[in-house]
Order: sequence, then C-alpha cells, then structure tokens
Amino acid sequence: MRAAGAHAARERTLGGVYAFTAYLLWGFMPLYFLVLAPTGPWEVVAWRVILSLVFCALLLTVTRTWARLRRILRNRRLVWWTVLAGGLIYINWQVFLIATLTGHVIETSLGYFINPLVTVLLGVLVLRERVTVTQWVALGIAAAAVVVIVVGYGSFPWIALALAFSFGFYGLVKKQIGPSVDAVSGLTLESLWLTPIAIAQLVAVGLTSGITMGQVSVGHTLLLLCAGAVTATPLLFFAAGARRAPLTVLGLMQFVAPVMQFITGAWLLGEPMPTERWIGFGLVWLALIVLTVDSLRNARRARAAASDLGAIT
Repeated sequence: MRAAGAHAARERTLGGVYAFTAYLLWGFMPLYFLVLAPTGPWEVVAWRVILSLVFCALLLTVTRTWARLRRILRNRRLVWWTVLAGGLIYINWQVFLIATLTGHVIETSLGYFINPLVTVLLGVLVLRERVTVTQWVALGIAAAAVVVIVVGYGSFPWIALALAFSFGFYGLVKKQIGPSVDAVSGLTLESLWLTPIAIAQLVAVGLTSGITMGQVSVGHTLLLLCAGAVTATPLLFFAAGARRAPLTVLGLMQFVAPVMQFITGAWLLGEPMPTERWIGFGLVWLALIVLTVDSLRNARRARAAASDLGAIT
C-alpha cells in the first residue's frame, strides 16, 4: 500500500515536471521564431505544418503506433473533430507567428493570460457548466481589462483575443475527443488536414517574396527544419504531464508560458508598455489570481470530501 502511494506521488511529481517543461518551451518559442528571420510568418507556419507531419510520422514509426492512427481514421466522428481541431490550431499558429514577427509579443502573452478565462466562459456557454460567483467576478474583471486596453491604448486587442479564443475552442474540441485520440495521432491528423493549405502558402510565398528555405545559410536552414520538432515536443511533454499531474497543478503552470512571453516582449525586445497597458495587464492578472484562488479552494474542498468519504467507508 505504501509502495503504491509512493509510486503515485512520484508520478504526480513527474507529471508536474513534464507540464512545466512544456509551458517553459512554449514560453521561449517567440525567441526561436524571431531567429528565423528573414522567413516570414506565412512561410514559417507552412513549414511548421509540413515538418510537424514528418516528425509525427517518424514518431509513429518508432513507437509502432500506426495501428492506433488507423483505428481513429475508421471513426468518422473523430476524424471530423480532428479536422476542426486542425483549423483552430492553424488560426492560433498563424496569428501567433504574425504577431511575433511584427513586434507584438506582449500581446501574444496577453492572449495566453486571457485563455484560462475564455476556457471558463466556454464551459458556461457551450458545456452549460455551473460557474461560481468568484468565477463571474474574474470574468468581469477580464472584460474590464479589455475595455481599458481598447479605450486607453487606442486599439482593439484582436491578436490577444484571437489567440485566447482559438486555443480555448481548441481545448474544447480536445475535451470532446477525450482520450480516444492520443497526442501524437491527434497532431498527425491535424497536420495532415492542414498540409494542402501549407503547400498553397508555400506556392504563394514562392511567387511573391520568395522561399527562404535553403537560401540564407546552413544554420538558418537547420533551424527552419527543426520547426516540426519545436512544434511537437512541448505538445508531447504536455500530454505526458496531463496524464500524471492533477488539474490544479496544470492550471497553475499554464501561466509559465505567458509570463515568459511577457518578459521576452517587454524586457528582451523592448516593446512599449504604456500606462494603459500596465493597467489592462494588471486587471487580467487580478482576474487570474481570483480564478486561481477559487480553483485551489474548490480542489481543497474536493479532497476533504473524498477523505471524509474514505473515512466513512
């Protein structure tokens, strides 16, 4: 009994390490894409899709899990869910790359700060989940933050909202799919459905500004060829962590990536942070603190209830 408990504790710890690694990699991702200059966002996303497909195909071959992928393809419902997931992650990737390569890294971090609040909102509107008064307060504060940024900063934060809602809906689709589609098979199919779009983008780039793959330097080419692995690796770490770590741990760690992106944009790249932006970000952070405290309180109550039930039985 004690050995089983120790094993479970080790698995939870390992899950936390995996999840932290995933979010840390996502946090540093803007720096990777910035060193790919002069490659533009449309070409980067195209290579990201195609090379992710190649990387996942290699993983399926090494792990001998092609049979699992074939089983998914025989289920029409799952196939359509992966098509929708592919469309949503494409929007997310394209907006993220356009923002990163045009000097809007701070706004991408705002999008991923808002994402947990969007997830709660989608749970209410789509899944009809109950929301506590505290969660409504957090949503209200987040809405106020958007208003402050729009009015004070003078621009609509479409990048942040597009990232937050595209990834929020992506998470919703993944929830609908459930454990029926593993991380590698899911990313393989999503990349497969997006490959025609990626090829069309490469043709368009080739006819306009020109393809940069293999045209700049050996180092640049090698970095660009790593786009598939850079895309897939954090997703696989996240999948490994999600299977082991409690949801409360995952919820707390999801702030690692936007914090790193904010640091990258504000301090490393020197993007502007006027007073209005600080106020807007401050309101978003306040909303996240409220949401986190509420989540921790609910998790503590659930554990206490489970312990009481175990004592009774």
